[in-house]
Amino acid sequence: MSRDAQTGTISTDIPARLDRLPWARFHWLIVIGLGTVWILDGLEVTIVGSMSEALKPADTGLGLTSAQIGLAGAVYVAGACLGSLVFGQLTDRFGRKRLFLITLGLYTVATVLTAFSMNPTWYLVCRFFTGAGIGGEYAAINSAIDELIPKHYRGRVDVMINGSYWLGAAAGALLTLPLLDPTLVNPALGWRLAFGLGGTLAIVILIVRRHVPESPRWLFIHGRDEEAERIVQGIEKRVAEEDQVEFQPVDEKITIRQRHTIAMTEIARTVFTLYPRRTILCFSLFVGQAFLYNAFFFTYGDTLTSFLGVERTGGYIAVFAVSNFAGALLLSRLFDTVGRRKMIAGTYLLSGVLLAVTGVLLGGLTAVTLTLAGAVVFFFASAGASSAYLTASEIFPMETRALCIAFFYAIGTAAGGIAGPLLFGTLIGNAAEGGDITGIAPGYFIGAALMIAGGIVAAFLGVDAERRSLEDIAQPLTAADAEAKGS
Repeated sequence: MSRDAQTGTISTDIPARLDRLPWARFHWLIVIGLGTVWILDGLEVTIVGSMSEALKPADTGLGLTSAQIGLAGAVYVAGACLGSLVFGQLTDRFGRKRLFLITLGLYTVATVLTAFSMNPTWYLVCRFFTGAGIGGEYAAINSAIDELIPKHYRGRVDVMINGSYWLGAAAGALLTLPLLDPTLVNPALGWRLAFGLGGTLAIVILIVRRHVPESPRWLFIHGRDEEAERIVQGIEKRVAEEDQVEFQPVDEKITIRQRHTIAMTEIARTVFTLYPRRTILCFSLFVGQAFLYNAFFFTYGDTLTSFLGVERTGGYIAVFAVSNFAGALLLSRLFDTVGRRKMIAGTYLLSGVLLAVTGVLLGGLTAVTLTLAGAVVFFFASAGASSAYLTASEIFPMETRALCIAFFYAIGTAAGGIAGPLLFGTLIGNAAEGGDITGIAPGYFIGAALMIAGGIVAAFLGVDAERRSLEDIAQPLTAADAEAKGS
């Protein structure tokens, strides 16, 4: 029998039992053990962006040129894109837990080794593998979170966790102030300590993550239904004892044709032929949010220093980052109550319009008013951007979930991290030569247009996934009647 052949047919109530759970300490374990990776990503990206100048001196840094610093950014993005695709496929094949331990381990090792960089080549290699670890994390973590969090809380938890990237960004911006101050820390040591702190935090998260179980949904599809049952029984027992609740039998069951693996051809057919509207939706959301953030955030630091007379940007970036997290935190509950379609379309459309207005007013803004304008725009945009990850992780069948997240993450990361910097870097360079800040406004308008387009697509093609089980939103490919659904 081939490895992707059926191993048996079972009927299970595990999804319904996971979805009926009240919020409990077990779910906080998931949030802390899995969700904190976005804080690491925000910390990583912000610290690296802030310490570019510290890496240039040959005596205290690595003697990097401006071109090599730009190359390091591109290498990180390439690693993230490749890592998401490779680890996304492996996550669907070998399980969520195995891969979210491997990807965090890879990130930890690469980050610690970066702190010991002795030359540009070492640094570039470490940046690639750091990116690969982070890219793989997005696929493994989003799929695991959605499969373990009850349906009534899934939207708010996912949006809030993805928005926590900005907690890391704020922390990174503030950390660079003392670490890169030569009167406080030796310049040869400060940037190395910054990387070391990221690696230390990752080790703590890795210890917590070991206690997060494998996804029971993944287990019963892959012929390990007895193990899935033991895990769910353990969760129910723990929640019942802690919250003094008594669980009754559930009526909802799903019949599954178990398989060890699913062929890549079947996964591709599912994404592009069975769910073409959902594929268009995710593509629009990811590209829109990627260009929006690069239109403003990629040029933000340079705009403050080149046009508005700001020498140290850490405090401004911290304010911007706090606003981003506040938006994701405060608006997240509405994705479960008001609904996915309305909230996704609304946040995309509103943030796009507000960014366009900021572009029109750009010539009259100061460092403070530009920061305040950005804070308002991205209060709404951060919730919208986080909802792109939520959408990709819940509207495709379970067997393709991690790979779909990886695929659309790679598209968004490539668009934002490669095409975005090329376009917006040219705009700010030309504007700086002429001393006219309005020269970067076209970048704002492009980002705004793509966000508005994403909002329109969400309004027409969005999926009303709030408070619905994952199996109801998209039946597993292995479900007995899966062929009957698709959109």
